[in-house]
Amino acid sequence: MKKLLLLMAVALGVLTSHAAVKVDRIEPTNWYVGMKDPSVQLMVYGQGIRDAEVSINYEGVAVDSVVRLDSPNYLLIYLNTRSAQPGQMDITFKQGRSKKKVPYQLLAREMSGERRMGFTNADVLYMLMPDRFADGNPANNQLAGMEAYKNDRTQPSLRHGGDIEGIRQHLDYFTQLGVTALWFTPVLENNSPDSRNGFSTYHGYATTNYYKVDPRFGTNEEYRRLIDEAHSRGLKVVMDMIFNHCGDYHPWLKDMPSHDWFNQPDYKNNYLQTSYKLTPVMDPYASEVDLKETVEGWFVPSMPDLNHHNVHVMNYLIQNSIWWIETVGIDGIRMDTYPYAYADAMARWMKRLDTEYPNFNTVGETWVENPAYTAAWQKGNKMGKPESYLKTVMDFSFYEKMDSARHEETDGWWRGYNRVYNSLCLDYLYPKPESVMAFIENHDTDRYLHDGQDVDALKQALALLLTIKRIPQLYYGTEVLMNGTKRITDGNVRKDFPGGFPGDAHNAFTAEGRTPAQNDMFNWLSALLHWRQGNDVIIKGKMIQFIPKDGIYVIARSYKGRHAVTIINGTTSEREMKLDRYNEVFGSTTVARDIPTGRSISLANGTITLPARGTLVLEF
Repeated sequence: MKKLLLLMAVALGVLTSHAAVKVDRIEPTNWYVGMKDPSVQLMVYGQGIRDAEVSINYEGVAVDSVVRLDSPNYLLIYLNTRSAQPGQMDITFKQGRSKKKVPYQLLAREMSGERRMGFTNADVLYMLMPDRFADGNPANNQLAGMEAYKNDRTQPSLRHGGDIEGIRQHLDYFTQLGVTALWFTPVLENNSPDSRNGFSTYHGYATTNYYKVDPRFGTNEEYRRLIDEAHSRGLKVVMDMIFNHCGDYHPWLKDMPSHDWFNQPDYKNNYLQTSYKLTPVMDPYASEVDLKETVEGWFVPSMPDLNHHNVHVMNYLIQNSIWWIETVGIDGIRMDTYPYAYADAMARWMKRLDTEYPNFNTVGETWVENPAYTAAWQKGNKMGKPESYLKTVMDFSFYEKMDSARHEETDGWWRGYNRVYNSLCLDYLYPKPESVMAFIENHDTDRYLHDGQDVDALKQALALLLTIKRIPQLYYGTEVLMNGTKRITDGNVRKDFPGGFPGDAHNAFTAEGRTPAQNDMFNWLSALLHWRQGNDVIIKGKMIQFIPKDGIYVIARSYKGRHAVTIINGTTSEREMKLDRYNEVFGSTTVARDIPTGRSISLANGTITLPARGTLVLEF
């Protein structure tokens, strides 16, 4: 028996020594020379590849280390490329008597990191969902080889067929409107099947391949073409990324690279759901269990929580963000679920980007409606918290206060626009208030109009959004009065843009296809947006706000003798505004121009009469 076992072992060894080396893919798919940090981690996928010997004979490239993970089907190679030149190098893998050479490209960078300019408060971001904006290529709607899914526009939670080509075909629409930057929800592959209860990953937040655009949206090359053409029109592009989690159909979950690749890896027996409460991350009295539930719990069962304290996981994600910057030329990153990940790991990522791309920008989703919490995440925070290196945070306080003020009378104390005033009073907490992103709605909230058409309230919100000391973000379709609430499903605030899909009865991309009410809203907003472009009064000017009085809220911006004043009547009755209270802004000015309408407004008699819910944006 012992002899038989010995013979079998020898035979198995002979077979193994002759087995062909299998390398299915390497990520990143290529890399760039001339980076300030010359190190690069290569993740090699292939059956049994873990135990392969690795060698590289390419001038200027050294193998720093080889990491063999728990799974036999992954291998990590750490390279130093400090003195390497662009070119093709061969990576040799050897297992027993079998060898395999795999070519790998090192590319030249198109520009230095310092030359990559991110979005700033000079920009207005227009957020859209590719699946719901425009279908420019119906041929990619239903593709073979993907996990089972349906393309059905009658179902709010299934895929509708919008794509990158549809966005590209409407680039002139964005310049006509007057926005300067585009933020798409994630475009990376989400190859998960539709759920039994009719939900899909059309939204893009369940990544299954970090280096590939979802083929239902297009290709990596089409994404690059879109960005190039956007740049040619003066439009920036912000890429939505998710470090906190991936999708449950990512290869990593089917075959975990290591036992600690995910938080709560024994999820089948010991599933931990996040509490969705972000306060423990900043709470000086937070319990261990609360903090664990926040940062280690899974967002939902279909989105496995990545362990950013595994250095290899974080290296992979950091490199992925750099690769997309270099490969397609994005101008910024919006990071989803920012505080759900370990703060120290995210700070390491931000510091790496800040070092490599000092003029780039990233905005983190920090969903707590308290300015003190949000400000603690911003780079250079004054709270005594660890440095985050995150330049831009999202102003959920402004969103929440505006949503409340929308249907309230502005009184003498707390209600209506007093809420906004009292929130902006706390801007001293922010190291850079002008680098905070403000919004009145997005893909995760009810639309500002809810299920109605209160245009006066919408104009007030947009006037404030575009003139306060912030980076403004708009949500697609607001300019044509798209509405909806999440009461039944998120899909109801993510409806298709009218005219973006074959067979649409109305085309809101054109003045001829819009209703009179839609054209009024579009033209009003477009005038404000074009006026804002390159306007130093808004970009560089100081801000003064006045305590709401008699229901009227006033915010002024001033720069080198020029002024812009936003005046809001936060009541449902006509109001007379006495200008002497605001002399520090108006001085002896006798006439001003209302930007959205072009009307001249006389100030000579010392008063302005405002209709119910009236709005003025005056320039003088």
